[in-house]
Amino acid sequence: MRFINILQIMVSILLVVSILMQNRGSGLSSAFGGTMGGYYTKRGFEKFLMYFSIILSVLFIVLAIASVLIS
Repeated sequence: MRFINILQIMVSILLVVSILMQNRGSGLSSAFGGTMGGYYTKRGFEKFLMYFSIILSVLFIVLAIASVLIS
């Protein structure tokens, strides 16, 4: 039980860091349509961060469900 909690904390910290490192559309102006750039594909490190964030979020949900089921 304790191992799952520690693992979940580590995954959550990595998830927050990986989300904060994604800088596409950063700033409050992008929320209101400030950057009207065209569509582009993610490449390199940006693509890695996107997939890494998805994997971490799935792992976080699995750990949360496992933590609830064990307790």
